[in-house]
Amino acid sequence: MGVGRPREFDPEQVEDVAMKLFWDRGFDGVSISDVTAATGVNRRSIYAEFESKENLFDRALRRYLAGPSAYTAEALTRPTARDVADAMVHGAADTVSGDIHGCLTVGEAPGLAEFREATVHRLAERFDTAVADGELPDVDTLLLARWIAAVCQGIAIQARSGADRADLHAIADLALAGWPTVAPDPTPGADGPNPEST
Repeated sequence: MGVGRPREFDPEQVEDVAMKLFWDRGFDGVSISDVTAATGVNRRSIYAEFESKENLFDRALRRYLAGPSAYTAEALTRPTARDVADAMVHGAADTVSGDIHGCLTVGEAPGLAEFREATVHRLAERFDTAVADGELPDVDTLLLARWIAAVCQGIAIQARSGADRADLHAIADLALAGWPTVAPDPTPGADGPNPEST
């Protein structure tokens, strides 16, 4: 019984190169031939490992989410909804203004629309908790989540259009100036006039 040929390349290295190519050019702008040229791994070996361009993209996307875009998962661990929103928009500004401008998840690749929608719903669930805790007013949390997602996506597009990191963080700050807050309690108290002193 013959011994199988040892693998001649590191799949993780191919995933990393593919991630950067997809990130820079988008799904439609990258071919398997581009990956072959960038890695030196022949097409047959790439297809044997990944089966299709779609599967290669899926693995590259997972690598992106665990690496450059890990700020998204980290943001959801922040103690307040405002902190979550802050970490999302400023995390986006940092990520999309690095060596490669833009965002891998802003595009039309297979599965991206579903991924973006799932992220919006995760944000909305976090904001639901904030409303229940009295941290946020009674707002449409799904709409609020879509707003934060739209700001992040807009920041990515502005980065591709030439906005620098400082500008992107300024955009993030300006967006958060519209963050909904709970109205102060109108009943007289420590912060209001003391009726006994008049």
